[in-house]
Amino acid sequence: MDSTITEEKVRAIEQTATGLGFDGFGITGPDTPKAAERYKRWLSHEYEGTMGYMSRWEEKRSDLNKVLPGIQSVICLRTNYLPEDKDLRFLDESDNGDISLYAHNEDYHDVLLPRLKQLDEKIHQEFPDCKTKVYVDTGPVLEKPLAQNAGIGWVGKHTNLISEGIGSWYFLSEILTDITLPFNKPAVDRCGTCRECIDICPTRAIVAPYVLDSRKCISYLNIELKGVIPLQFRKAMGNRIYGCDDCQIVCPWNTYAVKTDDPAFHGKASDRLLIEMIHLDDEGFRKRFRNSPIKRIKRRGFLRNVAIALGNSGNLDAVFPLIEVLTDKEPLIRAHAVWALGELLQEKAPTVLWENLAEESDEMVLTEIRNVDKTYRRTSGSYFSLE
Repeated sequence: MDSTITEEKVRAIEQTATGLGFDGFGITGPDTPKAAERYKRWLSHEYEGTMGYMSRWEEKRSDLNKVLPGIQSVICLRTNYLPEDKDLRFLDESDNGDISLYAHNEDYHDVLLPRLKQLDEKIHQEFPDCKTKVYVDTGPVLEKPLAQNAGIGWVGKHTNLISEGIGSWYFLSEILTDITLPFNKPAVDRCGTCRECIDICPTRAIVAPYVLDSRKCISYLNIELKGVIPLQFRKAMGNRIYGCDDCQIVCPWNTYAVKTDDPAFHGKASDRLLIEMIHLDDEGFRKRFRNSPIKRIKRRGFLRNVAIALGNSGNLDAVFPLIEVLTDKEPLIRAHAVWALGELLQEKAPTVLWENLAEESDEMVLTEIRNVDKTYRRTSGSYFSLE
């Protein structure tokens, strides 16, 4: 096809993308050999933790021809989601749970996928015989290296994508196609000597520049991890109940960020008082988070996180609500409520646990009780021995 005609078609596609709310557009080829090698090294260290899909899709991520046979181009898209300014003062709001900014409003998968499908229709109008596949964060695609190759931004030391003069508060999505399209120039890494993101990380999850050990990352711990939060990370989680924004908050490039005008992502989160949220039942959780990405961790994962935040709050008003939680049907929630009561009551905790969990039989919960008993045995004596 004549290159001039192709460029005109691409401009028409980009204009459609802009009209749909995508504020970044770039095109690159499907090959990312250096990124694929880094990805394999990352997996070799087991940094993916329990995210088994990361290794299951290794071959596809390394070779997009196995995702879309005959692939020639990848259209990369950026969508600003910043609903409000944020700084580290949220750490002082110990009675309120902190939720990552991207989760304050509608689930971005539900918002962006219909828009991607509309853009996909435009591509097929311009190139009727083409093949395509669309992805929003869920496919076997090395989306950040691809976006860097497409000129949208560079992969920062915190492993998020950063756009010069724009920052990193945005979603990425892609359309794979077997049409050969003109490529954009790759973005240049402009992190320089800065290490603000590395130094701020509460759990030291950025183990080297550009290398994240997911197993230590708070966003992994309170979203991706489905079971018990390791003891060594619970205090560092503070009041973060869904995700963690610290590394983005301190990034100097985010001083250029502007708030989105997209109504799907605009606005503030509802009240997040921890003592109120620990009482959410199944119906209350579904009603509150039915349109939110928070729904994916389910009630048991969310209240697990809320219990940890209450344990870190220092608020003794949380004691009785947590004692009530000790009767919850979910062992995961009960287990973390035990830890929280240990943090709040300390030497008084074993007696309270004995009185309320004498009939407990779940091993997960029993392990937490033993930990509390062991921690305070020197000062209080062994009130609660399940050895």
